[in-house]
Parts: sequence; structure tokens; C-alpha cells
Amino acid sequence: MSQDQTDGGGSGTAPTGAELPEYAERVLDVADLIPPGRVMTYGDIAEWLGEGGPRQVGRVMALYGSAVPWWRVVRSDGTLLPAHELRALDHYRAEGTPLREASHRAEGHIPRIDMRRARWDGGGQADAAPDEGRGPGGPGEKAHT
Repeated sequence: MSQDQTDGGGSGTAPTGAELPEYAERVLDVADLIPPGRVMTYGDIAEWLGEGGPRQVGRVMALYGSAVPWWRVVRSDGTLLPAHELRALDHYRAEGTPLREASHRAEGHIPRIDMRRARWDGGGQADAAPDEGRGPGGPGEKAHT
């Protein structure tokens, strides 16, 4: 596990030797599947799992997200995670994640993720994705609204 992953976006990690809740494991498994340069929203992950909602996924990411590429799980409006913007931005630029530059009037001039181009629906990973605990039809059949 890289240094970037061990001190990631989450505020904490599971205590050594502690077993993760089953839902948390499933959320982290999905986050781990997101390819470099792509993102999923908290709601996308909940929808893919067929359980919970954006807040539950956000809670999992806050508590345990440092074990996965946390910067690939984002808000639906593409704004960067407060207090982690610069570290996330470094990852996005290194991975070629599509960004929308902020206007000069925007506070801090921090870009947003270009959600139209960066959002990943799980397609192309159906063979690699474990089916256990996933919603019916698997990730390739997930629809976005």
C-alpha cells in the first residue's frame, strides 16, 4: 500500500486487527475497482451496491477510505473534498482525470472534476469485478440519471 493510500481522505482507519463491517468492505471493494483517471460519486457506489445511500458511503470513506484510492470517490457536483483538495488534485493531474478549471472568482481557484467526462459506470470491469454482494446485473448494467 502506498503512502498516498495510507494517509488518504479518510479521517481514520480501522484499528489493527479489527474486522471491517461487511458493508464497508463492499464499499471499499468498489472504490478499489475505479480505474485511474475516472471517478464515482458516493451515490453511484450506493446504487451499484443496491444498498445504503450517499451518506452511508461517505461515512465508510471517512472512516476507512485511506485503504483505497479515496480521491476517486467524489461528490456529485465534482467539487473536491474539503481539506484534501490539494492532495486529491495532485492525484487527478497525475492520473489525467478530466478537470474543469475554476473561475477566477471562485474561492481558492480550485478546479472541479469534469463529471460528464470523468464519471465511471463500472463498465469494462465486469469480468474483473467480484459479483458477491453486487446488485443484480453487475456493474456493466448500472444506469445514471
